[in-house]
Amino acid sequence: MRFEKMANQSQKIMYKLVLTGGPCGGKTTGQSRLSTFFENLGWKVFRVPETATVLLSGGVKFADLSPEEATKFQENLLKTMIQIENTFFELGRTCQRNCLIICDRGAMDASAFISKEKWEAMMSANNWNSVELRDNRYNHIVHMVSAANGAEEFYSTEDHACRSEGVEFARELDYNAAAAWIGHPYFDVIDNSTDFDKKMNRLLACVCHRIGIDTGDRLNVNSKKRKFLVKPPMLPDAEFPPFQDFDVVHNYLQSDFRKAQVRLRKRGQKGHWSYIHTVRKFHPTGQSVEVRTQLTHRDYLNMLPQRDDAHFTIFKKRRCFIYNNQYYQLDIYRQPTHPRCRGLILLETYSAHDQDALLASLPKFLTIEKEVTGDPAYSMYNLSLKEDWKTSNKAS
Repeated sequence: MRFEKMANQSQKIMYKLVLTGGPCGGKTTGQSRLSTFFENLGWKVFRVPETATVLLSGGVKFADLSPEEATKFQENLLKTMIQIENTFFELGRTCQRNCLIICDRGAMDASAFISKEKWEAMMSANNWNSVELRDNRYNHIVHMVSAANGAEEFYSTEDHACRSEGVEFARELDYNAAAAWIGHPYFDVIDNSTDFDKKMNRLLACVCHRIGIDTGDRLNVNSKKRKFLVKPPMLPDAEFPPFQDFDVVHNYLQSDFRKAQVRLRKRGQKGHWSYIHTVRKFHPTGQSVEVRTQLTHRDYLNMLPQRDDAHFTIFKKRRCFIYNNQYYQLDIYRQPTHPRCRGLILLETYSAHDQDALLASLPKFLTIEKEVTGDPAYSMYNLSLKEDWKTSNKAS
């Protein structure tokens, strides 16, 4: 079972993905990256929230529960999870587009937190079985290995209100979460053998491979983000291959983090919006790690007053398309904005090609003025500054 075809729409796909893993493994950012990637391809993406976090944020503490209470809590948690998931699965079945449903953990994760005997008793009492809960319920399981196992210097609990695990306990939870899913026909493990950004690329590549989506070399672990300045004006739509257009609004926020950039992104199509909060932290090793979190409309409105007055709001039209098996994003900057952004068009892609091969493969219908990868003059953070970025003490 690789994916589920839609009712009466044989060409449509409903793909049910579970993201699981130990603490600080990248699940939250992974959900965001997957959502953006598949939405850019024209898919509908549903994100099923982690049931345990919903319940634990209501004041439940496992340490305060008796063994009987803890077992009953896990049983009720699993019942709640199944019902929440079923709600999204039904939406996916009736959706008229290809649909990706991302579950933040799945039914078998509950087995990692109680004994085998209690788990089997729970299964029997509710007429559940592992084949249905593990193998038949979901198309694909991806385990994101905790930073506590292989990337200890990046392990942190500060960004998660319900997380307090030490490194050793986090490793144990990570192992148990992986063990719970052993036996699923499509189970992949994304470890910490690369840096965080490549880890996210490996996640995207893994899911695309399982579904059967050809992404060229964009998600190759050696691929890097490349940015090019495009000469205006924009060509007519008919000159482009099939594309998806989005309205994008970025706001930089005041930050309490040292050496960090915090921004809000509002991204929409035909009046429907998604909201992302991003914290970009710069590690002493020179690596930067972005933590992206999906927001509700209310969360977004509540955070907007934290806008940093040193920055303009950035407005763009983002056009996403595939050309020569390479995935591209074309950002067309819109008014109102700083004069430096007027008429600005930037093309971005991820590629493992060498310089000559990449230049030869770029879209022929666009006029590329020059490559600006790593050029601070074309960093969105610097482009949004009200001051001259060359003299500003806030420039990146």
